[in-house]
Amino acid sequence: MASNAIKSGALVTLPELQPSSEFFKEGASLRVTGKLQEYSVETAIAVIADQGATLKVDTQHLRELSFRIGSIFQFIGELNIQPNNEAILQACTGRNVDGIDLDLYYQSLQQLRQFQAKHMKNATT
Repeated sequence: MASNAIKSGALVTLPELQPSSEFFKEGASLRVTGKLQEYSVETAIAVIADQGATLKVDTQHLRELSFRIGSIFQFIGELNIQPNNEAILQACTGRNVDGIDLDLYYQSLQQLRQFQAKHMKNATT
């Protein structure tokens, strides 16, 4: 496998990205989904929001993506933790996922986690 291959990214919700979370680690490979709240062409920083939580996303490496406020986007990238404990996702890839049923998406995420937890438990017994 090439060292520059894009990692799959752990599926996380924006509210889960708190300093106490297991996902809140420097360099963690994450996949996040949220509604585009802000976008700066000058800095290439996007802000996505979901369920009352927000996340800054550095999109400087995403040249082919067109950003529209209010659209839903999914990004995969590495988390950078700033000295003030603010998280910024350095996006490797992103896509517009307008039309996604977010409630169903989060239900399937819960099902996946339950399956993985059960599978990991069975693998160790």
